[in-house]
Order: sequence, then C-alpha cells, then structure tokens
Amino acid sequence: MDVPKTQIAEIQTQTVGASTVNVPFVLRCISKVCTVANGLARRKDFTINRRLADILEIKVPANSKPVKGVASKDVTIDSETGVWVRIFIPCDTKTAVSSSDNNLVKLPVVVYYHGGGFVILCPDFLPYDRFCRNLAREKPCVVISVHYRRAPEHRYPAAYDDSFGVLKWLQSEGQKTLPSNADLSCCVLMGDSAGGNIVHHIGCKAAAEDLKPVRISRHVLLQPFFGGEERTPSELRLVNVPIISVESADWYWKAYLPPEANRDHPACNVFGPHAADISEVPLPPSLVTVGSLDTLQDWQIRYVEGLKKAGKKVDMLFYAGAIHAFHIFDMQKVAKQVRLDICKFIDAQNCF
Repeated sequence: MDVPKTQIAEIQTQTVGASTVNVPFVLRCISKVCTVANGLARRKDFTINRRLADILEIKVPANSKPVKGVASKDVTIDSETGVWVRIFIPCDTKTAVSSSDNNLVKLPVVVYYHGGGFVILCPDFLPYDRFCRNLAREKPCVVISVHYRRAPEHRYPAAYDDSFGVLKWLQSEGQKTLPSNADLSCCVLMGDSAGGNIVHHIGCKAAAEDLKPVRISRHVLLQPFFGGEERTPSELRLVNVPIISVESADWYWKAYLPPEANRDHPACNVFGPHAADISEVPLPPSLVTVGSLDTLQDWQIRYVEGLKKAGKKVDMLFYAGAIHAFHIFDMQKVAKQVRLDICKFIDAQNCF
C-alpha cells in the first residue's frame, strides 16, 4: 500500500493477516468483552436493547474539581431531544480563567464527536472522558464532547442535525458556558469512527453557513466510519481484528441509514455514486488517521484520495499495528503518539 508523503509521524508499512495480529493481551480481552456485550445488545431486526447497552458501558461523572489539571462539566443543549455536551477545561495557571483576562493564553476549541456506529457510546464513556481530558491538557484546548441522539431510535439524519445544532448553540448562548479565553475563531471539528463521519458531513454544512464568531479552522477524522456496497481488500483480509468487523459495520449502517437505503447512500459512501460534489465547498485542512489493523482502512484511504481529487488540503497518518479506535486505548503505545500528532497538526495551521 502506498502511503501519502504528507504524514507527520514515522510510518512502518506492513501487511497484516488475521493470523499475525499483534495486540496487547489486555486489549484483546477488552475487545472481546466489548464484542460479546455489543452482540447481546444488538438484535437481528436492527433494533437495540438500549438499557442493556447503556449498562454495559463504563461511565464516569463530570468533575468540576480538576482531575489531572482538567475540570469538566455537563451542559444540556436541548432538553427536548436530550442532546448534551461534556466540556473539558484545562486549569493550568497559565491558561485558567483569572481576574486578569489580559494574562490568559487563547485556547482553541475542539468540538468532539464520539464513535459507536451512530448507535452506542457517549461522552461519559470512560475511554472518551479520558481521551478528551488528556487532549485538553496536552494541547491545551477546550474540548466540547457531544452526545447526539443515537440510532436505531433516531435514524439518519438525527446525528447530523444534533451535531450541527451544537455549532449553532456555540454561536449563541453556548459562548457563556466557556472560559473567557476560549477562542471560537479557532474551532476544530474532531471525531472518531462515526464521529469522524459526522465531522465530514457537518464540516461541509458549516462551510456553507455564517457561524460567526465560530470559525472552523480544521477537521480531524480519527479512523472515520465510511463504507459502500463494494467489499474492499482490507474488509476481506482483516477478518479477526479487534473492535469492528464487516458484519458489525453492516449492522450499524442498517440501523442508522433510512430503511430503504444501502451502503452507497451518501452518508456512508461520501465519494460514491450518489454523493454530492464538494469541489467548490471551502473546507479547512483535514487530518485523517488510519490503523493497519482497522477493517475500514481502505475506505479511509479512499476518503483521503477523494479530498485530494476535490482540491482539498489533507494529511494522512498511518499507524502500524493500530486497531480501530486505538486512540482511546492507552494499552496501545500509539495512543499517546496520535495525541501528539493531533497537537502538531493543530499548531501547524497557525490559528492566531
């Protein structure tokens, strides 16, 4: 596989078959538990046992008292739909809100959309809480982690509508919930898996609207969840890798897309036969991460190629030995590396 030269991390290319997967034992156990749990919650008719799914997720509360230098709070965006966000604020003495705003360092704002196939998980899921907290501290930045309505109770386009609604909220009353040094003119849309898919669709919509003072300065798509009717080589080759399989991906798409749709629907196949031309859409620079043990890697690489063909600026990072959603599992050494790479990408764009 040829990897673009636009990477900012060292790359080791390799061909990985199902029999040569090298994943830490603890992570394999966690993945197995997740697979079994998701299998119990998902039904053959593409509905889900929501109560069981929520019970199986390890959730943690927000904490106004700083944990590892970062405070967090939950804010309801829409009481009718149940959309809410968890906001992470770094509390270092050089960046914390004080009586003298002139001494404050401007903080980029990251709007983060979680993964889970549009069906499961949430911002208070322990691995997401930890990832967002680490990112807020290491950048530093204000992270707004979004909980959108989930399928199959709320199918396409509910997740997109809710996710864009958060940007509209930030444009108005949402500003009041952020520290005074949060800079909405340097706003990053970031998401993993289904959340990466959301970044693309919401980013395209945001580019066509005036959201001032919110200005989207870049996109970060962490192993985005794309697909299509065609079976790609990675989908056929990587049959026993952790976290996501072809079968589970198909189930999630069936649960999210309109009942009559197939995987060539533009929500899924964003550069497919029914997708809109985005060549005239003024998208900001994008970063796309790909793992060598991710079943979806071919679709992610095709996404990068599609952006380039449309004339967009995009960087791709390919991580050898990385499973799907590796960034939230600290047992994989590359989890810390990807956070460093994200920070470099944000800094390289020079918001201020």
